[in-house]
Amino acid sequence: MGFEAASAGTHPAQAVAEHAITLLEGRGISTDGMAPKSLDDFNPSEFDMVISMGCGVHCPAIKIDQDWELEDPVGQAYEVYEATASEIQRRLELLNTQDV
Repeated sequence: MGFEAASAGTHPAQAVAEHAITLLEGRGISTDGMAPKSLDDFNPSEFDMVISMGCGVHCPAIKIDQDWELEDPVGQAYEVYEATASEIQRRLELLNTQDV
C-alpha cells in the first residue's frame, strides 16, 4: 500500500502469535525475522506517523498521531485476527487518500 510499518508493544510476547503469522503469510506479507518488539526499542522520530491500536494502553513518552482503539486479537479465534486486519487495512486505505 506504499507504507513502511513497524510494530512494538508495552508487553511484548515471546513469539509472534501463530494466527498473525498465518494471516500475514496468507496475504503475501513476509514474516521472515519477525519478532515481538518493546516500545523501549522504538524511535518514533524514524516515522512520519505513529498510530496506536489502543488496547487500553497509554504511552505518555510517545506522541501518538492517531489512536485507532482496536481490540487486541491475541488469544482469540483466527476470525478475530481477520476482522482486525481488515479494519487496519480499511483505515490505511483512508490514510492513503489523505495528505499525511
